[in-house]
Amino acid sequence: MKIIYLIHTHKDLEQIYRLVKIIKSSSPESYIIVIHNFKYSILDVEFLESLPKVKILKSSERKLGSFSLVQEYLDVLDWVFSQNIEFDWLINLTGQDYPTQPLPQIEKFLAETEFDGFLEYFDALSDFEQNTWKRGEGFERYLYSYWWFYGYLQRWQRAFLKLPREIINSIQPFIRIKTQYSLMVGIRSTNLPFNDSFLCYAGSYFHTLSKSCIQYLYEFAQKNPDLVNYYKKTYLPDESFIQAILVNSKLFNLCNDNKRYMDYRKGLPYDGCRKLSSEDYPILCKDDIHFARKFDIKYDSKILDMLDARILNT
Repeated sequence: MKIIYLIHTHKDLEQIYRLVKIIKSSSPESYIIVIHNFKYSILDVEFLESLPKVKILKSSERKLGSFSLVQEYLDVLDWVFSQNIEFDWLINLTGQDYPTQPLPQIEKFLAETEFDGFLEYFDALSDFEQNTWKRGEGFERYLYSYWWFYGYLQRWQRAFLKLPREIINSIQPFIRIKTQYSLMVGIRSTNLPFNDSFLCYAGSYFHTLSKSCIQYLYEFAQKNPDLVNYYKKTYLPDESFIQAILVNSKLFNLCNDNKRYMDYRKGLPYDGCRKLSSEDYPILCKDDIHFARKFDIKYDSKILDMLDARILNT
């Protein structure tokens, strides 16, 4: 069983090194690809690449809410296939994620499963119970073409723009203003890729996918530049692009469970889920949870110590 662990990183170097170390300790034969944004911190490439089967790739200019995260993902797949890296599964993570059980246990599960992939998905344009987003969120994300007019907005800037944004968005359907990350203006798209045979599936970006899924996704993106270009103008395309391609294909036995634990609660800031602590350990020990986010070594390092002991059976 050969696994690729793809890790998107940009800060908290100590935590990045720790994540790579625990993966290598628990799964020495795995291949780790770290795609790092050096704008925010300087990763020790020489040190990490001295470890067996560890590769550091440089991130392009990562812009939250844009297609840049998906482009990084596709760039990594291009590198993997160009280098003829052998693998059976690909698991994507960030530097703030962590395994919650021994990796050989996860890899045994993947070797024996009947599924081709584990990812969250639902019809983002429906009102069914499976759609966990607020009403209309899928429409605003994927039926408009957005332009970015400002860099990352501070909290006070978002608060200042909240009232005009809500007024403009409520009085007409043609323009949408978004301020979650930067100032974005969307115009209702007229040439949609979605129809009865190609639904707008969406869900969490984090997943575990077999090589057959990855190969299909990579080739589909190459053969369908119009769809890629459409998603380049949408808002948070990383939470739909992969689901739309794989689920609509109807070629794979996909489990609607990404095996991740994340705690999103009302009142949290826009940029993430709740930080986990040692108090969350009993929840994280459930067998159906393979990875969790997010962790902050400065906030609570004890939880990482507890997970290390579990992962390494010490």
